[in-house]
Amino acid sequence: MNRIDGVLLPELDDPAPDPWLPRALGWLSLVLGAGALAAPGHLARLTGVDDAPAAPAIVPAIGAREVGHGLGLVLGRRPAGWAWTRVAGDAMDLALLGRAMADRCGERRRRVAFTTAAVAGITALDLIAATRASRARRARGRLIRIDLGVTVNRSPAEAYRFWRDIENLPRFMSHVESIRAEDLRRSHWMARGPAGRHIEWDAEIVDDQPNRSIAWRSMPGTRVPNAGRVRFVPAPGDRGTEVRVQLGYAPPAGSLGRAVAKLFGEEPEQQVRDDLRRFKQVLETGDVVRSEGSPDGISVRQQVMQRPAQPLPGRR
Repeated sequence: MNRIDGVLLPELDDPAPDPWLPRALGWLSLVLGAGALAAPGHLARLTGVDDAPAAPAIVPAIGAREVGHGLGLVLGRRPAGWAWTRVAGDAMDLALLGRAMADRCGERRRRVAFTTAAVAGITALDLIAATRASRARRARGRLIRIDLGVTVNRSPAEAYRFWRDIENLPRFMSHVESIRAEDLRRSHWMARGPAGRHIEWDAEIVDDQPNRSIAWRSMPGTRVPNAGRVRFVPAPGDRGTEVRVQLGYAPPAGSLGRAVAKLFGEEPEQQVRDDLRRFKQVLETGDVVRSEGSPDGISVRQQVMQRPAQPLPGRR
């Protein structure tokens, strides 16, 4: 599943950003394939290759191939692979048509030229569909899911109010440098990535249940697509509130980027775990403190820089 508790990631959920395009091309393949199988002689005349000795065998073969492509695109769950097979088939058709045009003249040559132009246009659409489907498949493969929680000695209403004011989040999210609220739902984020790189994106709150949960997602086109939900549930035994975060995102460099991030102490799950501990501190005490035992990442550089307990600079 590519949904984070029902929160839609537009770039990741669909097989392709424009799912109608591969399906439309699939139906086109079915129509062309059925026509080639049902009336190969008529199609050969229409395309200008009816005088070729091999046409009675080649046209039905192309029709069978198109039917296979069409079924794969209309019914299959992996449009990227089927779209690229269409591109390969288009390349074969263009090569055959190029040879046919060289051997013909007059009306047949004009028919072959028209067919070649039509196939070239379809090839362009196939390339667009295949490229987009492959990009979406790679994004799904990069998706990282995190589900962590912490218990805080505050009521669900208090925890919710603090988190709902999103400009509070940089106080305990160490890698988030700033958040600017555009309105009640939309905001602009700036965060620090591996090796000191900066990442910016726009996000929106898509589900807001006061004192219970908040769900968000990044806006389409974000370099690092992300979505998630934070829940505020009364802890058993009147012990405060269990704050649970479900998060999913697709880093641009995939597993390699995650491996490099670990070297800098920025492994995603560790980040969220440390952020939740800091959230607990700031909600219960009003400040985030550092000490030898306080969370501040797992890299050697971060561990060395930790010092006796004191408020975290710039997070008040």
